[in-house]
Amino acid sequence: MDSDGRTVRDVLREVTEQLAAAGIVDPSVDAELLVGHVLQAGRGRVQALVVTDAPVSAGQASAVGALAARRATREPLQHITGRAPFRSLNLLVGPGVFVPRPETELLAQIAVDALRSAAEPQPIGIDFGTGSGAVAISMATEVPHATVHAIERSPEAFAWAARNVEESGATNLELSQGDLADSLHELAGRAAVVVSNPPYVPDDAIPRDPEVRLFDPPAALYGGPDGLDVVRVLSRRGLELLRPGGLIAIEHGELQGSEVRGILLGDGWRGVTTHVDLTMRDRVTTAMR
Repeated sequence: MDSDGRTVRDVLREVTEQLAAAGIVDPSVDAELLVGHVLQAGRGRVQALVVTDAPVSAGQASAVGALAARRATREPLQHITGRAPFRSLNLLVGPGVFVPRPETELLAQIAVDALRSAAEPQPIGIDFGTGSGAVAISMATEVPHATVHAIERSPEAFAWAARNVEESGATNLELSQGDLADSLHELAGRAAVVVSNPPYVPDDAIPRDPEVRLFDPPAALYGGPDGLDVVRVLSRRGLELLRPGGLIAIEHGELQGSEVRGILLGDGWRGVTTHVDLTMRDRVTTAMR
């Protein structure tokens, strides 16, 4: 090994300090993930290498340093590693697609539960604005007797979703490029579940985090003056596509629960309920057709 005398502990400490100075929220976690990416090791293995004072080669240290320099510019960690974990998935992501967030796992769980409890032998699920495909692939792989349709308008995001669908091996998922307002009319009155994590940031509310502001696609973030333009379309499309008793589930910002409920109630939905995420913030609102 062409070691320069440094250990994994040394490199990890240097990277952690560099990322902390750059304002990264969890610098030690990101440092472990970057070191692990270069060493092809999980965080647990990296921590074990620290305990045993394992050496690191000069080439490995240099590679970690290059990745840390990118992260210090606030480039998303997921863009650097090319992967984003989501439930049981390890999704391909990069420029042009919204990086899936842990809080969206609540939306996926609600969709999966609704499909599993559907009475029909082959329930239909629809994911509008699928992005990386995170929610749609979760639905398809976790409920294999369902048929899932995923719609994405952005060509860049669609390309990422297509790669993830192929990698998942899900044969019960149909991915299409199209617009929320004008797609899947042939499924009118047949779907059991309609879900979406739409753009919901108000146009003038610029996100604080550079990772979001500088790297997430604007079309996946901004949803009109109050952030709810797409939610209004989702409400109307859900009424068209769902069968009686079908469920719509919409992710939204933590301060938008009341407004989303108002939109759905105004359109005649039943059982309108807002669900909190693991941080106890309003995150997903559901309703019944």
